Amino acid sequence: MPTDVTIDRTRLATLLDRERSAYTAAHPRSAELFGAADHLFGRVPMTWMAKWSGGFPLYLDTAHGNTITDVDGRTYIDFALGDTGAMAGHSPAATVAAVRERLEVGGGVTTMLPTADAEWVGAELSRRFKLPLWSFTLTATDANRWAIRLARIATRRPKILVFSYCYHGSVDEIFAVPGPDGVAVARPGNAGPPVPMDLTTRVVEFNDAAALERELAHGDVAAVLMEPALTNIGIVLPEPGFLERVRELCTAAGTLLMIDETHTFSAGWGGATTAWDLEPDIFVIGKSIGGGIPSGAYGISAEVARLVGADADADLVDVGGVGGTLAGNALSVSAMRATLEQVLTPEAFDGMIALATRFTEGVQATIDRTGVAWSVQQLGARSEYRFASPAPTTGTASAESADDELDEYVHLFMANRGVLITPFHNMALMCPTTTTDDVDRHTEVFAACVDELVGTGPVA
Repeated sequence: MPTDVTIDRTRLATLLDRERSAYTAAHPRSAELFGAADHLFGRVPMTWMAKWSGGFPLYLDTAHGNTITDVDGRTYIDFALGDTGAMAGHSPAATVAAVRERLEVGGGVTTMLPTADAEWVGAELSRRFKLPLWSFTLTATDANRWAIRLARIATRRPKILVFSYCYHGSVDEIFAVPGPDGVAVARPGNAGPPVPMDLTTRVVEFNDAAALERELAHGDVAAVLMEPALTNIGIVLPEPGFLERVRELCTAAGTLLMIDETHTFSAGWGGATTAWDLEPDIFVIGKSIGGGIPSGAYGISAEVARLVGADADADLVDVGGVGGTLAGNALSVSAMRATLEQVLTPEAFDGMIALATRFTEGVQATIDRTGVAWSVQQLGARSEYRFASPAPTTGTASAESADDELDEYVHLFMANRGVLITPFHNMALMCPTTTTDDVDRHTEVFAACVDELVGTGPVA
């Protein structure tokens, strides 16, 4: 079989032009709506929505389970699932019923009063992710921001350490990469950083335990904020022993370990924390736990709670910078309870992970058969292919493997044949309603996509 096949860029340009033209022709109503969106910044409700390939985004008509239908009447198998926000599937029945009950029967959505559902959700999060005490937010970004403040109170240290090309929402401290001397500098594209990154942040490469030990030795890091595997720059898995070493180094340095599983929740019903037996001091999750209703949460250990409580000057119930009026509202909490109790169950994860394995094997078969120098990685119910082989082991290496033209070609080829993958990268996520037929359809389309690219299939 061929190995390390070189991509013909002229052929790629021809294929890309064809796919762009097909996309435009198939979506006149989406193009019309985008062109008329004169009062929206970037012509979209939120600037990220402009990321879709083809010059304009698809406009949503309906979405159910793992399918989306756009305003031009075209239906897609959806492996993007709202970039994890719809891991439970679109409008899961149990979540819809709980939300309807709260809206129509229960009445109040935002009252600044707790409901009984909140304790149930806190207990369930403890069961899944090990930490005993929980507080709710509307996003993982908020959860990270507020938990960082608690980490600073608990340790009386100012800085946060992150990994190059990590992602933890729009938290100011995290958009850092190592400069030439290892000191944190702003990641390319960082929009309007409030201060130079080195004032708030230390940064090292993922899987580099020696660099982590060196940076923690400064004694000013309140918390290491990390995903157990990088996800937003492409899946970068931890090397054997790395996560255990992170825990050891944090303990030795008096630094808290803060694990964000907003994406790595795909590893299993208890995320990587349970699947890989991790020991966080602080835990953050968002997006998926509310079944599509804005939701997030952070958990803390009893010791962190004790240290925070010992600070008499920390105002946690008014204007101290922790909390928000809509956080923990009755609607979000009811959605979290229904989603965790009835949708994202251990049994659901078993099926989702099996499908992701089938997906990964299908992609790997095409890579092996065609000889393209690509790789595919699986993280539980999530799978992603990269234009690099072997698979990158750091965020910087993964960023350097990016190829905008290849990315657009693959995304458009898929969309033009009824398959959606996440627009920010080549990620596919399974949900409880994904089927083997859906996975096999992706395998078929992906094979055709690569065959045409390398010249073993027709250009038509």
